[in-house]
Amino acid sequence: MSFSLNRVLQSKFTKYSLAIVLLLVGIIILAIYSTLRLSMPSLSATVVSDDISAPLTIERDTLGTAIITASNRKDAAYALGYAHSQDRFFQMDLLRRNAAGELAEIFGKAALKLDKNKRFHQLRMRAQNIFEQLPQQDKAMLSAYTQGVNHALAEQTVRSFEYLLTQSSPREWHETDSLLVIYSMYLDLQGNTIKRDMALTQLQQAFGNEMVDFLIQPSHHQAALDDSQIPLYQGDIPALEDDILLSAITQAIEEPVEVGSNNWAVTGQLTDSGRAMLSDDMHLSFAVPIIWYRAQLNYQTSAAQDSAKSNPPVSDKSSHQITGVSLPGAPAIVVGSNGKLAWGFTNSYIDTADWIEISPDTAIDIEYEPIELPNDQVNYTIQVSEFGPVKTVAGVNYALSWVGHADYAVNMALLSLETAETVEQASALATEIGIPAQNMLLADNQGNAGWTIAGAVPARDNPSNTAQSPSNFQSSKWQLQQAVMPEVINPDNQRIWTANSRVLSSEEQLRFGDGGYALGARGVQIRDRLLASSNFSEADFYQLQLDNEALFLAPWQQYLLQILSEYPVEYAEDIKLIANWGHCACADSVGYTLVRHFRTALIDQTFAPIETELKERESGLSVIKRYLETPMWQIIEQQPASWLPKAQPHWQAFALSAYNDAKQALFAKYSKHQKLSDLRWGKVNQLLIQHPFSKQIPQLSRWLDMPSVDGFGDSFMPAVQGKSFGASQRFIVQPGAEQDAIMTIPGGQSGHPLSPYYRSGYQQYVTHQNTPLLPTEIEHTLMIEPLKDNHGSLTETDITEAQSDTQNSEAVKSTAD
Repeated sequence: MSFSLNRVLQSKFTKYSLAIVLLLVGIIILAIYSTLRLSMPSLSATVVSDDISAPLTIERDTLGTAIITASNRKDAAYALGYAHSQDRFFQMDLLRRNAAGELAEIFGKAALKLDKNKRFHQLRMRAQNIFEQLPQQDKAMLSAYTQGVNHALAEQTVRSFEYLLTQSSPREWHETDSLLVIYSMYLDLQGNTIKRDMALTQLQQAFGNEMVDFLIQPSHHQAALDDSQIPLYQGDIPALEDDILLSAITQAIEEPVEVGSNNWAVTGQLTDSGRAMLSDDMHLSFAVPIIWYRAQLNYQTSAAQDSAKSNPPVSDKSSHQITGVSLPGAPAIVVGSNGKLAWGFTNSYIDTADWIEISPDTAIDIEYEPIELPNDQVNYTIQVSEFGPVKTVAGVNYALSWVGHADYAVNMALLSLETAETVEQASALATEIGIPAQNMLLADNQGNAGWTIAGAVPARDNPSNTAQSPSNFQSSKWQLQQAVMPEVINPDNQRIWTANSRVLSSEEQLRFGDGGYALGARGVQIRDRLLASSNFSEADFYQLQLDNEALFLAPWQQYLLQILSEYPVEYAEDIKLIANWGHCACADSVGYTLVRHFRTALIDQTFAPIETELKERESGLSVIKRYLETPMWQIIEQQPASWLPKAQPHWQAFALSAYNDAKQALFAKYSKHQKLSDLRWGKVNQLLIQHPFSKQIPQLSRWLDMPSVDGFGDSFMPAVQGKSFGASQRFIVQPGAEQDAIMTIPGGQSGHPLSPYYRSGYQQYVTHQNTPLLPTEIEHTLMIEPLKDNHGSLTETDITEAQSDTQNSEAVKSTAD
């Protein structure tokens, strides 16, 4: 009986214990949820500020778009800073810390290596120096934006969950932090240009100039706007020494991220409305939240400011409405339309960096860059010469001269696009804009379309693929911004395109150099699609953005079928899948996966001897891997004996071995039972957009990440998409017809996981639907009122003037309805 009683008691205590554990878990979950709720910003409220001149509103629509109505541009900057801070402050914090090399202050020693790499550029110091030299109006704009950011930050009653998890506290925003955010884009967009020239320098020293010329010869995929062609390499394929071949270690050459974009435009002659039409999709790495932030600015400027566009002015004030995407941390609309003019960007990849090989007796100073840790400090030092910061590679000192180090690298001139009205006006601003050098595409409501390079470009005219000697360094020209940039406006064929490959003429290419151009397959495919039609609508442009036809890989598919056809029985299933691959990077295509990975494996194994040697020199082929397509085909066609691995009897056997290796690697990762049907491209290239925290704490993935979906598209076609990379926005507009315009983004507005705007728009993006550029139904309204008199309230005159200004600003918004 006692035994039975013990069992009953034990069972009862077990039930009680389980109940207590469940209760505690429930309390913890409730506490977490409550804390998260308390950290959510208030989107419908009225607040007071002594940093604005008149009442303003920040409205949110069904997608979370921030619709700002203010009396002037400075107040609009304040409101944009307030909205950015409410929805994205932690993202802004990471961007400034990334550029400044201050991530370790939050994340500890794990971020030290990243911080040291960024401290090499000393960008916080440079941001401060540039801010001090800015025109007063730019300083005022940055100050207004900063005040808005910090006002919203101060309104928080509970720190956001990112700071709670990292046990850190948000630090107030500073005007120079906005410049650091722009520098962060420099590092993303031009970081590989710096690495490329160093890799080519090491390649030159190890294998000679002939090998450099062979590997980085122009692609046979060329789509310059003037159709100029640069001849391919005509010399013999450089031979590899036996000892180099024997010492080769086959390893994956890391795929470079195709940081860049597509954009194209047609003039009004090719649209029903007579307006020009622009398409722009910027390709960047994906994260949660996505980098861009939807916004619409409604404000007024004085007639004096607009007199250059309207002479004499027709009224005392001019109203402006600008709709597009902004970069949290900066007060500008980066890509968008103002009703008369639309603009978009792709990375230009012209050469904006030089390494200078310096001698041991070159004067070098040591500068100290202390790096803060949560509870410690690391004293980091940088070597600096008259040519720039110094890096030692393979025992040799090199100094870096990079446009990002120049005083003209960063400014607020991008804001001037907001009030430009024609393609010619906007193109004339190109050399004033302080951003990484971009292909700027323009379209206006008068039917004009144009291209130019906008951004910081040094006046030096001797770009080099490899390190220069000090005697060739043009010091005085590096200090100056290039005064005149190439441009094309209303070409004879009425079409303009860019896709990160060369669009300059072959003559202009000699002046501006190659900073790591894309292969050109995307540009060719876009150009040919545009030339195949004579009339375009927004729907036509959207279909071109989604074009995933595998034109680039078609020769590889034929080559692989030729190899496998020698073994029709053994590879019967492979041959069938490859032959019926669908000619596209489609989710259900196994054949596409096999062709794509065969190409990669053959390139990796063919160039393994060079990669092995460069790895010993602290470098590698990754940053020039896209160039290897053309030399690879020349090797396939000529089959040089000195490049054939000693273990292989002939090139056919080598190619078949590479295919088998690629297939086995795919099986190891995606199919336990080694079934070809498991290798669908949608599974292999599955889109997964993650929050930075879920990568370290997978248990958070369910709450923080975007839902994973089958992959669509690839690197060498207009529909660019990798596992966590692709079109960070899809934008199509005819200026003046914004009601038909498209702006689709793979993620929501808010960085708060409980916000209804955390995933807004994502489903439409992944299902190839589109969302509108213009705001939809308003769901929240936040009012900010000025504090004017000593008693903390508005005077009657203030209220009357403010109401008048606000009503005028509201009239701007009505133009879109």
